[in-house]
Amino acid sequence: MPRKIRQLITDLEAAGFAPVEGGKGSHRKFRHPRFAGSVILSGKAGEDAQHYQEKQVYHAIREVTQ
Repeated sequence: MPRKIRQLITDLEAAGFAPVEGGKGSHRKFRHPRFAGSVILSGKAGEDAQHYQEKQVYHAIREVTQ
């Protein structure tokens, strides 16, 4: 069963990513000082996350914790 967008947001914030102002509609942008670029999640908090979103969050967290 896919995870929810809110779970991905919680994981990002626990790893030190901070939300950035801006974004359009249901898009959220997160940045971390040790991560080149940003992570953008689309969708409402209660929606199921897409596979590519879960993969993107996993790789971003892995990069900043190594």
